[in-house]
Amino acid sequence: MKPTTRRTLAAVVTGVAAAVGAAVTPAAAATAVPVPVPLGGAETALGMELPEVAGEVPVPTAGAPEGPRYVEGRLLPERALPQVPVRGGLPGVDLRQPLPHVPGDGFDHAGLDAPAADLRTLTPGLSLDAPLTAPDPGALGLPSPKLPEAGVLAPVLRTAPVADLGLGPGL
Repeated sequence: MKPTTRRTLAAVVTGVAAAVGAAVTPAAAATAVPVPVPLGGAETALGMELPEVAGEVPVPTAGAPEGPRYVEGRLLPERALPQVPVRGGLPGVDLRQPLPHVPGDGFDHAGLDAPAADLRTLTPGLSLDAPLTAPDPGALGLPSPKLPEAGVLAPVLRTAPVADLGLGPGL
């Protein structure tokens, strides 16, 4: 293969890799999608100031589940149905509302800012054990009967939402 052909092929492969990497990166990095609410046309048509509303909708992402753990003396793994971690967020809102000078002079707008809060969850899981023990060398390698065991692993939800409410001129 000629050096010119090699360079051309290397440039094409590099360009394709860069294009694929640029196309994948922004979509994977997004944790929340902004949702604007356009009220400008209604504001013009009605001839009055309307609230400004915008929001954020979180994009949940699933993590890797923790695999089953084998415990000595049990026939089934400790977590038959593992818990799956899911990361996402609570929806956010940004609201600016005009007030007709009800609170007094200088307070003609109210604002609420509640950004999307981080949310971490674990799905419910299941832990089971068979109604037999492990093979017993003292009983010629046969298992002994026992009571079956079943347990539900509770779901977990962790978040810390925050909101700011304010009054002022032209927020």
